[in-house]
Amino acid sequence: MELYLKKEMKTKRLNKHWQYCVGSGHATLALRADYLEQLKQVHEELGIERVRFHGIFNDDMQVFMKYSDLMPLPGAEQLTQLSFRKIGMVYDNILACGMKPYVELSFMPKHLASSDAKCGFYYGGCIAPPRDDAEWADFIKKFVSYLIDRYGAEEVECWPFEVWNEPDVFVFWAGTKEQYFHLYEVTARAVKEVDDKIRVGGPAASGSKWIGSFMAFCKERQIPVDFISSHQYAGDPIGGVEASEDLEAEGNPQAELPDAKAMEHLFDGLENGSVLDGVRRLMPDKSELMDIAGDGFRQNAAIVKKQAEGLPLYYSEWNENAIFSAYTNDTRKVAAYIVKAALDTEKIIDGSSIWCFSDIFEEFSEFPQEFHGGFGLMTHSGVPKSQYYALKMLAELEDGRLELGEGATDEEIGAAAFTGNGKLQILLFRQKMKNLDMPKEKAKVRVELDQEPQSVFQERIDEEHGNPLKVWEEWGSPEDLKPGDKKTLISRTKVEKEAVVYRYEEGRLVLEAELGVNDIYLFTVCL
Repeated sequence: MELYLKKEMKTKRLNKHWQYCVGSGHATLALRADYLEQLKQVHEELGIERVRFHGIFNDDMQVFMKYSDLMPLPGAEQLTQLSFRKIGMVYDNILACGMKPYVELSFMPKHLASSDAKCGFYYGGCIAPPRDDAEWADFIKKFVSYLIDRYGAEEVECWPFEVWNEPDVFVFWAGTKEQYFHLYEVTARAVKEVDDKIRVGGPAASGSKWIGSFMAFCKERQIPVDFISSHQYAGDPIGGVEASEDLEAEGNPQAELPDAKAMEHLFDGLENGSVLDGVRRLMPDKSELMDIAGDGFRQNAAIVKKQAEGLPLYYSEWNENAIFSAYTNDTRKVAAYIVKAALDTEKIIDGSSIWCFSDIFEEFSEFPQEFHGGFGLMTHSGVPKSQYYALKMLAELEDGRLELGEGATDEEIGAAAFTGNGKLQILLFRQKMKNLDMPKEKAKVRVELDQEPQSVFQERIDEEHGNPLKVWEEWGSPEDLKPGDKKTLISRTKVEKEAVVYRYEEGRLVLEAELGVNDIYLFTVCL
């Protein structure tokens, strides 16, 4: 691979949409000190401005209770308690970290629900539609009024309010598509009745779906919608990856579980295995077993951008893999995907939210293994993974992106270049959708310069840099990472700025590198 950067190349302002927000588990986790410590670090080092999570109305948040929940005594049903106190504690903590909430209005308090349908995750959460529209609308109005009273209208008006999470997937919504659209209408009107400056949006469906019909529904009924939200994973185990102009897949798709006969022998050979072994057997890593296109996010985001008809477009969840526990979630494959996908979509998306910032996460309970294939940028002990360092590289990029032409990020070694503040930066990555054992590829970069640079340094994510999984495995994969071990692991694997040997001859700077599969190099030239 050879890249030639000429003088006076055109630039456009870089849109760092990945700094808009980051995903998390569910609301109660924001009451934990270790969660908040990591969240503050993500804000300060990666520049991420907001955090999104599920379940602010979960019953573990004690929002709407009856005395019968405590003691099933005669007449106890009539004694009720409505309190947003725990939500206030959560939002206080987020604001204290320097961030703002991205408000996902979910899930349904059981005493307002039309059924006892639960999401299929460890922390529960009622996913039924409301039993009574007026009752739900009154609840939402009281919630919004509480927030304004506590934080002031000006503050709350800068928080996006998203109605529900992935209503196209049976795990999160027990109703139909039409019932979700109705829920959106009731909810959006209730929010606007309290403060019409608060921004409300949806439908937050998986696989970039439902946008066209959602927009048509809102226009037909003149329902307020201030932004469009959507989700996209490359290796999605439920919703699949669509790539058509329609993107209107119906229903709540069922997970692709083994048939009953296969289930009888599902755990054969795991007699002495762990819970994690069982989860991995049930949900194999499709990103390693299937040939998945690496540009599905870019294709779908472009379609959704048209469907959004000028409204801001937020991808409130995205990542390389939607399969929890996949070994590759802890590898640099995710880092390389994040770099390519972020840059491929930066002209399309207004804001996005990587799923998610930490392995302090309990959809399948919180696993004890330090590296267990969680979605986090950091382990539950706070060890930054390769993808954390990839986002740190992206945070360091200057604001002027050089126009290298179509396809520059699609080559065997993808490339992007940036300029500003007396610097020129060249980002190289060899992104693959599988962890392949292939020989390294050489890259050469030539840059036209009027004079020799003051200095040149590099940062890299490869087998030996920014790769804590490798060192942890060399240590024997200890389940209990002691504080001293954590400090050593971070110190040994953090990405450092390294001086680069370069050539400057006849007005050209020459840089060279060799990249393995899913390696990332960032060169910074100080002019």
